[in-house]
Amino acid sequence: MEYRFLGSSGLKVSALSLGAWVTFGNQIGEDMAFECMTAAFEAGVNFFDNAEAYASGQAEMVMGNVIRRAGFARKDMVLSTKIFWGGDGPNDKGLSIKHIMEGANAALRRLQIEYVDLIFCHRPDPDTPIEETVRAMTILIQQGKAFYWGTSEWSAEQIMQAHAVARREHLIPPTMEQPEYNMFARERVEREYWRLYREVGMGTTIFSPLASGLLTGKYNDDIPGGTRAGMKAYSWLKDDIESETGKGQIEKVRQLTTEVAGPLGCTTAQLALAWCLKNPNVSTVITGASKPSQVEENMRALAVTGQLDEEVMGRIETILANKPEPQSNHR
Repeated sequence: MEYRFLGSSGLKVSALSLGAWVTFGNQIGEDMAFECMTAAFEAGVNFFDNAEAYASGQAEMVMGNVIRRAGFARKDMVLSTKIFWGGDGPNDKGLSIKHIMEGANAALRRLQIEYVDLIFCHRPDPDTPIEETVRAMTILIQQGKAFYWGTSEWSAEQIMQAHAVARREHLIPPTMEQPEYNMFARERVEREYWRLYREVGMGTTIFSPLASGLLTGKYNDDIPGGTRAGMKAYSWLKDDIESETGKGQIEKVRQLTTEVAGPLGCTTAQLALAWCLKNPNVSTVITGASKPSQVEENMRALAVTGQLDEEVMGRIETILANKPEPQSNHR
């Protein structure tokens, strides 16, 4: 396993990590989650990602039970949660100081731990002043309930505002951002955030590296049963796959499979994960799995990264044809 610093912080996270989204508490129960987390831990994964919204809190309960059952040493784990959607009450959503404090405490109880290493604002909250949110996150860290805080799917402007507030009010700024990033979703990570890497040392814990399974190649011919796109809760994914844009992306996946992954002797999923890992601004790639064999397959992507030389990356770019234009510099 490779370990990378989380941005400019002194914390190291495994280059590949395991997340609970979709699977824990939905697709799989505690026994299978135990097998998946054990396989990941034994492969060197130290970062495990979660959120209060995942399976309405059930994902955190499953992960907490697995950690206790497996006897993983807390010092060997980097655990996260995300706060925004915590329930149906008037103050159970958003990034008010009330919900952040209560949501974090509830998450810690479900995870059965005293602190999370990372805590994220799961989305921006236009109804709460950024100063209130930055202050709440600072209090959590000062109380020892989290070590670092970050954002998820915030714009570069919003993140810079949080840093400006932190400087002005002598509070703790966000350390990391959790954006979607994959071969088909590149603009934010590769273009919008470029100043943040340089100016504030932001790290990224990217999610959906396989584009909700599209980059595994399993949808190349049809939507098989038992997959995410076949689940009622993810009917939007089925619609996306069957759209004109989706059909065009599937054709590109077919090309990646036959023209790049095949000659390299790897799966399309391993190629897609390795491609994400090649980005130096990616701290960790969050993977998902519903069985330990998927964890093991994903871990082998690390070996593929070294094969992605300039010539191979050029072939990939030719197929994707979606590299973001660099921001204009008129100096």
